[in-house]
Amino acid sequence: MKARTSEPAATVIDAVTCSACGATSPKDGTWRLTWTSSVERGRTVRVCDRCSRDNLRSIEAKLDSAWW
Repeated sequence: MKARTSEPAATVIDAVTCSACGATSPKDGTWRLTWTSSVERGRTVRVCDRCSRDNLRSIEAKLDSAWW
C-alpha cells in the first residue's frame, strides 16, 4: 500500500492566460470554476469561459485548438 504524504497534489496556480485569446484570469482563483483546461500534445491548455462557450462543439469533439 502506498504511504500518504502531507504534500499537495498539485502546484497552486493563481492566474493563467487563455491560449485562444490571451485573456488573463482573475488572481482570486475563481477561474477554476469557469475556465476549461485540457492536455494537448503533452502540455496543459487553458481556455477562458468566453472562448469555451464560443468553441464548445469543437472542445467536446476533442479537436485540437488549431482546428478552432
